[in-house]
Amino acid sequence: MAQRMSKGVLFDLDGTLLDSAPDFIVSLNTLLQKYNRPKLDPEMIRSHVSDGSWKLVSLGFGIEESHDDCAQLREELLIEYEKNSLVYGGAFPGISDALDYLLELGIPYGVVTNKPLRFAEPILQNEPAFKNCRTLVCPDHINKIKPDPEGILKGCGDLSIGPSDCLYIGDHMKDLEAGINAGTRVIACYFGYSLKAGDHDESILGANHPIDLIDLIDLMKA
Repeated sequence: MAQRMSKGVLFDLDGTLLDSAPDFIVSLNTLLQKYNRPKLDPEMIRSHVSDGSWKLVSLGFGIEESHDDCAQLREELLIEYEKNSLVYGGAFPGISDALDYLLELGIPYGVVTNKPLRFAEPILQNEPAFKNCRTLVCPDHINKIKPDPEGILKGCGDLSIGPSDCLYIGDHMKDLEAGINAGTRVIACYFGYSLKAGDHDESILGANHPIDLIDLIDLMKA
């Protein structure tokens, strides 16, 4: 039986397509400085970017996410981040090559992210590497975020493909879980912020660099 490539690819955003850590490092440390708190080591911030803004505030201020001050501090962090988005960070080097490869193959791609539309949409509009993105699914569009499969299933629908014909690529366990829960195949990004080899089932392939995605997409036959 002849093999065929996947009919579509969906990506996580932060830590997968987008190196947003530099923007978050500046944003969080600016906020900490405002409140006379010590700045955090950039690598510590980087390792938690995919855990979201609540986690970054909790980490920086040493408070639980349920703390009364956390919501206000988070909104202040997001205001800082909005100023800095794409100023210090951008598409990972090599990602544009992987996305161009999909274009050459005639395979559409989209983004399914837990990042709110308020921040994700301007990034896709202003980062040239993402100009051919066919769909963007954010928490604003669904009822349940990853690891729930709802967003990935919506993304598949937007690309007019079934989950079994789709790859989902991300840098966090919740990404892998969401893809598996949706019925897609998955690829782990070790160049992102959270995952490393050994964090997941050994049957799941991983990319050490964005350019590795080209070879892995070739390997992931339907």
